[in-house]
Formats: sequence, structure tokens, C-alpha cells
Amino acid sequence: MRRGRLHARVAVMITDNPGAHALVRAKKSRVPAVVIPPRGFSTREAFDRALARAVEKSGARLIVLAGFMRILSPWFVRRFRGRILNIHPALLPAFPGAHAIRDALRRKVKTTGVTVHFVDEQVDHGPVLVQETVLVRKGDTEENLRRRIHRVEHRLYPQAIQQVLEAQKCQSRKRPSRKS
Repeated sequence: MRRGRLHARVAVMITDNPGAHALVRAKKSRVPAVVIPPRGFSTREAFDRALARAVEKSGARLIVLAGFMRILSPWFVRRFRGRILNIHPALLPAFPGAHAIRDALRRKVKTTGVTVHFVDEQVDHGPVLVQETVLVRKGDTEENLRRRIHRVEHRLYPQAIQQVLEAQKCQSRKRPSRKS
């Protein structure tokens, strides 16, 4: 947003990690931040209900997952269907899960990439919004491939988010107003 590539406002930054560097960044940017540690909840769904309350209180129209390594409950996904975006460091459906870059290198693929998708009840699944390939170079390590993938993610995610926000805006203009 500071670079003018995304025309939006961050309603709230929510993390489950009280030590997340994102909290420092949020404070510097004067973005409201909420920490919801999962240890205080007896079930995943109870945690997700607290998460949902924080999202609803903020008025956010879109939930953008970035570095959020928790699996959201089916209840949460249904509650916010079509409003949750995720970014994944692979060309889904290939290499779902937390170790996509390592898995791609172990399989010796020639290309991997980045996927931005809507979240559904399955892990690293759901309608794909955009994908971009990243070549795997001979001698790549997990770290240097990760750096190249991150460069693509940092360019692609804002574009995808802007696309979804503009589509939401168009949809809200098309909805007929309710008359009492």
C-alpha cells in the first residue's frame, strides 16, 4: 500500500503469535493489531470463533492470510466463504502443505511457483485466483529458491488482493437496494 500497488486499508492485523514481527510492522504503520494465542482455547473451533469476532469487529471485507500457519476450521471457512485469500509457494495442486519449497526440490521439478487462491475447507485448496511459475535452477538451495519465490509473492499478492477488492466493489454496486 505504501508503494501505491494496492489501494486498500488494513482493518486489523491478527496473529496467533505474540512474538510475531508483524506486530512491530503494524505498530509502525498505525494498523490495529490483535493477538489471539491458541493456547487459551479448548478447541480449534473455539479459537476460530474468537478469530471471527475480531474480524467482524474490524469490519474487514477480505481476510488475507500471510504467514498464518494454522488450519482454519470448516466453520470459519463457511462463515467467510469467498472472503479468505491465501498465498502458497507452489503451483497448487502440486506440493500442498507447510514444506512446499523443500518438497519441490526433493522431487527435482524444473518449475515451481506461487498460487493465490480462495480458501476452502481443504488444506491449500480452493479456487485459484492467479498462479505464476518460478524456474528451479540447477544447484538451487531451499533458501535461494525461497527468496525468488518471495519476490514473486510480494508482487503477485497485492495484485490479486486488488483484483478481489475491485470485484467486491463491482458486486456491491450491482446489488439492488432494499426498500422497506
